[in-house]
Amino acid sequence: MTLPAHHPQSWQNTYPTPPPVFPVGRTLGWLAAYAGALVGANALTASYGMIPVGFGQTATAGTVLAGVALMVRNTLQDLLGRRGVMTAVLIGSLLSALVAPPALAFASAASVLVAESADMSLYTPLRRRGWVRAVVPATLLGAFLDTLVFLTIAGFPVWAAVPGQMTGKAWAVAVPVLLVLLCRSVGPRAGRVRRLARNWVSRS
Repeated sequence: MTLPAHHPQSWQNTYPTPPPVFPVGRTLGWLAAYAGALVGANALTASYGMIPVGFGQTATAGTVLAGVALMVRNTLQDLLGRRGVMTAVLIGSLLSALVAPPALAFASAASVLVAESADMSLYTPLRRRGWVRAVVPATLLGAFLDTLVFLTIAGFPVWAAVPGQMTGKAWAVAVPVLLVLLCRSVGPRAGRVRRLARNWVSRS
């Protein structure tokens, strides 16, 4: 028997499960993090200039946050799709130009646009192989191009600065990836501990 269209259970004839709900709050949070990373990268560089990033290298103070922006972009692509994240990248490029010092506005906008687009072009085909296998090479490619484009257009020495810039951005890749791997390793073990505890409580 077919239920009338207005029947409260008629949706079950068309949708075996309820349609998915778009995570608005989580998406807005990641968009805010993306914008904050871009703004913060420019603000830190303007305020503090060069800072040590380890291994005897120095980089602009906003380098780590520029790497964070690349990592966040990958998460936004999972939430928004390619068209949505490309819109976010274009807005991010404009925002980066607006908050950068006037002399660096074009370099900042161009580096964001080129780096984030390259990140997306590599992340997209690799994503089906898993998040870690996609995010590491894609973010490192974007980080290298971000450094190359920004330094070239801004008129800074390029190759002398690349090691420090890449070291700073590598921290932004390594820390979240290691945390994700740690959580994946600990998560199943924690679940087993909770199940054992529940079984022990139910038998006692």
